[in-house]
Amino acid sequence: MDKTLQQFDTVISECLALFTKKAKDYGTAWRILRVPSLTDQILIKAQRIRTLQQVGHSKVDEGIRPELVGIINYAAMALVQLERGVVDAPDLSAAQAAEHVQHWMHEARDLMTRKNHDYGEAWRSMRVSSLVDLILMKLLRIKQIEDNQGATLVSEGIDANFLDILNYAVFAMIQMEQEQG
Repeated sequence: MDKTLQQFDTVISECLALFTKKAKDYGTAWRILRVPSLTDQILIKAQRIRTLQQVGHSKVDEGIRPELVGIINYAAMALVQLERGVVDAPDLSAAQAAEHVQHWMHEARDLMTRKNHDYGEAWRSMRVSSLVDLILMKLLRIKQIEDNQGATLVSEGIDANFLDILNYAVFAMIQMEQEQG
């Protein structure tokens, strides 16, 4: 488990570093985005990964890894929006936004630790393509919950699905690193 925590932290540090740099470049304009807009952004990235996996090459000079980083950051941003609500104008500094995003990345890490205890790191036997499929499935679930105005009868809420998406994307990045290493 120590290896997993170290690998998880390495991935999260990379994602948070990029988020922080972009927050300095762009500010926190994303705070105006409604959660369904963030869901759609993640969906676009996940669908692109699936297309790249199926066709085997890219015509745009970005591969799967940057898309996974984007999924992780957008999922954390969606969790911030769920917690803080959508605003009409940016209301956080870049540093404040990074703190909120980091908080949710740590929440995802804590969830991963608990689930790994129960599942015995089963994700390590999974293919990256399967992890991407799970991300897509979670996104479709989120979209259905959003269409139901957030109501569920017996299922986890939107926040739990975003936490799972964040973790699946981290796992995919770790698996890709293992395959290259």
